[in-house]
Amino acid sequence: MTITPETRARMDEYRRRYEDLKAAGQGDAPRVMPPLTERGSVLLPAGPLKRDVIPPGWYETAKLLAGETLRIALMDAPAAVSLVAWNAAETSERLNYADTVKVQWTSALSKGRVIFSDMGRVMFSIVEDTSGMHDALVGGSTAASNRRYGGSGYLRNTRDNFILAAGKLGLDRRDIPPCLTFFAPVRTDEDGRFVWKDSPRLAGDFVDLRAEMDMLVALSNCPHPLDPNPAYEAGHVEMIRFPASPPAFDDFCRTATREAARGFDNLAR
Repeated sequence: MTITPETRARMDEYRRRYEDLKAAGQGDAPRVMPPLTERGSVLLPAGPLKRDVIPPGWYETAKLLAGETLRIALMDAPAAVSLVAWNAAETSERLNYADTVKVQWTSALSKGRVIFSDMGRVMFSIVEDTSGMHDALVGGSTAASNRRYGGSGYLRNTRDNFILAAGKLGLDRRDIPPCLTFFAPVRTDEDGRFVWKDSPRLAGDFVDLRAEMDMLVALSNCPHPLDPNPAYEAGHVEMIRFPASPPAFDDFCRTATREAARGFDNLAR
């Protein structure tokens, strides 16, 4: 697609306005984002509540209680792990990646950020993260996106996995929100096009999500639709649930930005 000078001028003006609003929104952040977690530096506590392995192409569900941590870990090869979640007490409240991006003025989710529900409340805090390359823009795979692999056989995809997961949780396809996908290095270029960054995804990478409310969660382990690998391949993923340490008074995720603090205030009310 050819971008005309007029379109380019409008894009530049929108970009300028966005940067002005972003600067105003982030101007009072008390701290800069922390560095990524070093692989192997954060050990699991003794006796995790539960460990499950999600094979390539499959999914898993769980009930996660407030004060627990969900670790999503790559075991043996690169994988992209999609997540959806619902408030366990009122499933009409669910993960909202649009607000997660909009409220924090970034699609680059990593350690120190939070994940919002569609009610303006914090569902998860990202307390540890070895990767920093996660997708809050594109979403997971579908039967249509899997056609790029060719062949006549059925290949499992994230959309169908979440429909099955929702059924197990007493929900249906109308209850499924757009997902976040961890270990999927998606960014946008200067023209606003989605790009897959050349970023390593290694066995031993993990992200720790601290639950801030009781939730139903579903994870899907399917290749991301933008992954340039021509083969349908993914590694095994470990899903580990364990008690979180009580957050400190100056907990980073709760105080890093004005928007995050407001989301915790909404949660407390």
